Amino acid sequence: MKVGSSSGLTAKGAAGAARSAGSGASFNLPGVGAAAAATSAARASGMTGVASLDALLALQEADGPLQRRRKAVGRAGRILDVLDDLRIAVIDGEVSPANLDRLMRAVRDQRDATDDAGLEGVLDEIETRAAVELAKLERAKFAA
Repeated sequence: MKVGSSSGLTAKGAAGAARSAGSGASFNLPGVGAAAAATSAARASGMTGVASLDALLALQEADGPLQRRRKAVGRAGRILDVLDDLRIAVIDGEVSPANLDRLMRAVRDQRDATDDAGLEGVLDEIETRAAVELAKLERAKFAA
């Protein structure tokens, strides 16, 4: 059946169908080329999706400013705890080499993760003072 613009509906006969089939034109579905292009685009967007997922995972692994600050505060808290224990040991007169070693280890751990020159100076002073006190303890131990 064919819809014409001026005449309405007309029936297409078998001769007309045979004539169009025998004209040498190949059979093509109108959406096949578009489907291949869509498949190609889907594959490309799938790769883009994987790449964007990798980028998101990399961003999650990289520490943001808040995460770096939390870690720094945690490390600083550990150093302050060790310093507080050392202060109590000094007040009690029971400073041990183990206390000073803990302090030096905590300072070294903090130094590995810092970029601040001012903080580096403070850590240097703490580590130097702990080394001096440790040397004093060893000297007093050998003198006794």
